[in-house]
Amino acid sequence: MGMLDKFKDQFHSTTPSYDFKPSSSSHDIQLGPNAVFRYRQQRGINLGSWFALERWICPNVFRNAKQPGQSDFDVAGGKDPKRTLEEHWDTWITEDDFKWIKGKGFNSVRIPIAYFHLCGPLPEVLKGTDYEPFHHIYEGAWGRIKRAVELAGSFGLGVLIDLHGVAGAQNPDAHAGLSIGKVGLWDKHSNLASTSLSLRFLASELSNVPHIVGLELLNEPANNPKLQSWYKSTIDEIRSIVSSDFPIYISDAWDTNHYAQFVGSRNDFVVLDHHLYRCFTNDDKSKSGSTHANEIKSSFQNTFKGQSENAKGNIVIGEWSSSLDNSSLQGNDQQKDAQRREFTHAQLDLFESHSAGYWYWTYKKGEGWDAGWSAKDASRAEILPNWVGGKQFKGPPPDNVKEHELQRGHNSHKSYWASNGGSPDPEVYAPGFSQGWDDSLLFLSHQSGTSQIGFVDQWIGKRRIEYESHTGRKLGKAAWEWEHGFKQGIESSLKICTQ
Repeated sequence: MGMLDKFKDQFHSTTPSYDFKPSSSSHDIQLGPNAVFRYRQQRGINLGSWFALERWICPNVFRNAKQPGQSDFDVAGGKDPKRTLEEHWDTWITEDDFKWIKGKGFNSVRIPIAYFHLCGPLPEVLKGTDYEPFHHIYEGAWGRIKRAVELAGSFGLGVLIDLHGVAGAQNPDAHAGLSIGKVGLWDKHSNLASTSLSLRFLASELSNVPHIVGLELLNEPANNPKLQSWYKSTIDEIRSIVSSDFPIYISDAWDTNHYAQFVGSRNDFVVLDHHLYRCFTNDDKSKSGSTHANEIKSSFQNTFKGQSENAKGNIVIGEWSSSLDNSSLQGNDQQKDAQRREFTHAQLDLFESHSAGYWYWTYKKGEGWDAGWSAKDASRAEILPNWVGGKQFKGPPPDNVKEHELQRGHNSHKSYWASNGGSPDPEVYAPGFSQGWDDSLLFLSHQSGTSQIGFVDQWIGKRRIEYESHTGRKLGKAAWEWEHGFKQGIESSLKICTQ
């Protein structure tokens, strides 16, 4: 049975997981090909406004919305909403779009959804919320979300499901589901109960799907004294039904330093999501595109590198773009595109070096040309590279190449430490190197296409536990040498086996 067949068997079950019993993934999975989807460097794209709507992306969907006509709530309260929404869900993203995404080298998609999209199999998610009257409108959404996940998987694409809107709204923006400009998540027990129910349902339904790369708890929540404790308790709830190896993504709530420390202090697979935009503030608008690019390469790179280290490498850029304010762009259209291109490439270089993944916002817009926000337009303008998938796998080298590289690295390691006070156990470098080399090839040769280990520290931590279990040997103070060898094995394989 192939991966997609297994996925269909699990995901198309007619019995929803209402009781949230621990899934078969509640025990940590063995590292292998199925784990590649979750641990590889995510080079992704957002499928914005497919389910969680934004008027500036697809204004046509709002043609019959009630005033102020900015959110899903306004569409649901307008004229003929069920037909309007189902037509949009069925046509906004098609198989041809997934072909384009795969063809450009992206290996994952981030799909923003909201709690009310779950009401078909989980009607109680609407109880006591603003969307309680709209069950009949959204009851068909979950089936379409499942088909979207299935279609992405058929192209070898991973899927990050992002809970973009929750009951009461976690931020004042219309993309959270309401147009009232208020954060109401914390105001009512029913809002919090709905959010908990939504996340437990999603984790239970998705955790056994190999190409689901994670679940994002909240999109861009307004920072709040209650947020961190809510993160802790909610992660605990989810861990009671899914494995510690299932990736849970949390937003940094625009406080990256603080939440990098929070993520770095955890032992389970939790990932920090930072959104990088440079076009909204007065300070952003006062700088040219080239200045922004240079800052990304210098001061911000140093800051972000430190944040990544504090998060033990578990940090991604869940949203970014090529967009700059008009005041940041000088010259004719060609010159403006050149500045966007410089800005875009500076960001990509940063993400490749210091993050475990990134998702461009957004795939496309419904009306007009926009090479700042639409990946399709940015690609046509050659602002985005034609290929964003990193280096291509050349194929496995002859067996003696690995042995040669291992011996060369091992000799260098022993020689250095012999001249610098010695080390706890230089002999553990070799098995670490060998495992790192083999695992890197596992990613590079994956059936979904060339991949690269992205969550390196998370992966190494599990491999180290396996090594100690299989050998009956606790590495203790020598653990860093095994890990150093592992990382050099990865680096060596990438140098030799990719082009």
